[in-house]
Amino acid sequence: MSVAVFYHAGCPVCLGAEQMVADAIDHAKYDVEIVHLGDQSERITEAKTAGVKSVPALVLNDQVFHINFGASIDDLA
Repeated sequence: MSVAVFYHAGCPVCLGAEQMVADAIDHAKYDVEIVHLGDQSERITEAKTAGVKSVPALVLNDQVFHINFGASIDDLA
């Protein structure tokens, strides 16, 4: 099974997108992992390596989908 990783920083835009993404993804095809970078700052480098430039963002099959511009990834470090 593939993994879909949703990175966010906890802002209202991120939380709204988190709920929509979690509900929309086919859980029979993807394990959905939610990563709150405000609480899990040790994973910021991982997000940057995956290509995340801003949050909220979804990484799916090594493709980054920037959902909205809530915060630059560089502002979270």
